[in-house]
Amino acid sequence: MMPQNSITIKQWSEADQPREKLRDNGARFLSDAELLAIIIGSGTHDLNAVDLSKIVLSNVNYNLNALGKLSLPQLTHFKGIGEAKAIKIMATMELGRRHKLTEVKHLHKVTSSASVFDVMQPLLGNLDHEEFWVLYLNNSNKIISKMQLSKGGITATVVDMRLVLKKALEVGAIALILVHNHPSGVLQPSHSDINITEKLKIAAQTLEIKVLDHLIVAEKTYFSFADENML
Repeated sequence: MMPQNSITIKQWSEADQPREKLRDNGARFLSDAELLAIIIGSGTHDLNAVDLSKIVLSNVNYNLNALGKLSLPQLTHFKGIGEAKAIKIMATMELGRRHKLTEVKHLHKVTSSASVFDVMQPLLGNLDHEEFWVLYLNNSNKIISKMQLSKGGITATVVDMRLVLKKALEVGAIALILVHNHPSGVLQPSHSDINITEKLKIAAQTLEIKVLDHLIVAEKTYFSFADENML
């Protein structure tokens, strides 16, 4: 009988296969091990690519910064990680570092609701559909990351609180600003908008993270929950 850990990824349901999962849902829905499995491409006779990735990550305590510091000999020390796979991992980690540096050079400081509108209007102001974004801020009120949380109609069911907070912890954010658009141009917040804001505010408080504002963006103007004392 074939051991459990020798089951190949191709034998998994398509919804669980990393490449198909990324294709259908987006990269942010994959675990670190699944993303690494896509990079290395294959496992060994005894381990599929995801299980091999878990072994590699466990040896650096699942710390991606530590993974990025491993040398070529250190990576090839793992059974199943040859030179070609090790080079792919090193190249991917270097791209991640360069991407982070590029973001740091262009941090926008939030000084008011108007400054948030200036950043997000080019992204949302002219869309014909709704999108929900979260801005992550550091202790200097600078935007360290932006994440599109949903696309289409906004309801509490499509806003994943866990995903919002997971990202906040990953980037070291101490505050959040919520932003979505109303293609109709009507800026009055809906009951769903208010409900989502309150739920995210309460959830973030458990991690001592503040929700500073929620902007509803239209083509030429916006509505701010903070300015209207609705937070």
